[in-house]
Amino acid sequence: MDLNIIWFLLIGVLLTGYALLDGFDLGLGSLYLLMGKTEAERQQLLYSIGPFWDGNEVWLLTGAGAIFAAFPLVYASVFSGFYLAMMLVLFALILRAVSLEFRNQVENSVWRNRLDIVFSLGSFLPALLFGVAMGNIARGLPLNSSYDYTGGFFALLNPYALLFGVLGLFAFLLQGNSYILLKTDGELQERAKRFHPRIWAACVVLYILASVYTYIEVPALFANYQIYVWFYAAPLLSILGFIAVPWIIKKGRYGQAILASSLIMSGLIATLGLGMFPNLVPALDPNFSLNIYNAASSALTLKAMLIIALTGMPLVLFYTIYVYRVFGGKVKVDTEGY
Repeated sequence: MDLNIIWFLLIGVLLTGYALLDGFDLGLGSLYLLMGKTEAERQQLLYSIGPFWDGNEVWLLTGAGAIFAAFPLVYASVFSGFYLAMMLVLFALILRAVSLEFRNQVENSVWRNRLDIVFSLGSFLPALLFGVAMGNIARGLPLNSSYDYTGGFFALLNPYALLFGVLGLFAFLLQGNSYILLKTDGELQERAKRFHPRIWAACVVLYILASVYTYIEVPALFANYQIYVWFYAAPLLSILGFIAVPWIIKKGRYGQAILASSLIMSGLIATLGLGMFPNLVPALDPNFSLNIYNAASSALTLKAMLIIALTGMPLVLFYTIYVYRVFGGKVKVDTEGY
């Protein structure tokens, strides 16, 4: 296995880590106004992600940094092509952070309600646009011979990408609702339990529609699966997760519900990644596609960065696991915190 493939897998791990961890708090934020009917319930929801949400976003920064270091041409093409969309995502994430930090600084219900709306929108928009971005990459981007994006912002809002966006959104909602079930109790937990089958059913329908649409729109994504049969382990992860969710919820094993929704999310990302391999950014004209070889940094850079990554990632994993263990259990509302 060469360094280029190792970096392809490593970036996949980083992006999956971000989707799983920030996925639950973006999903929770998107459901926030729907789930939190009282001030106490909204406080409970905010307390549940208080120790984690900013640390979760580090995985996105790490993933973007890894792409910049290992595959700079991909970073340049994708980030320039998605510039307006990425600015919208960053703006939403900034407003989301501001709303979390300043919500309780003023004892005023109007102030809090407005920041609650900002928090929910700041969670909903990134959850949707991340899926739209993945849909456009899966479909293929209009790149020229210089690997520059030649389309406009509204070209990104095509039906295929929007379907991916909605699928990604509901995958985040499933992750977020599973987290609410795990961390809350009482009426709030019961409300989340009632919503869970609806979110799960929507996810299943969207997954089937996206699979069929992909077979029609981008049949090239299935080519690798005809060569490497073991690649089918990736969609099998999602299918197993979908099958497990209703049974787990019925048994009230909400910790396992997070694991099941994480299997679904991981399977979705792995299915797309393995279908694209070795491409990182497929182009509508295959001659201009960016892959793990023509877009890569030098072998020396890949080797040096791999040493740094293998040194730093265990520390990040240790810190992440430690924080989640310290702040485990049900959330209790008191007079301090978010």
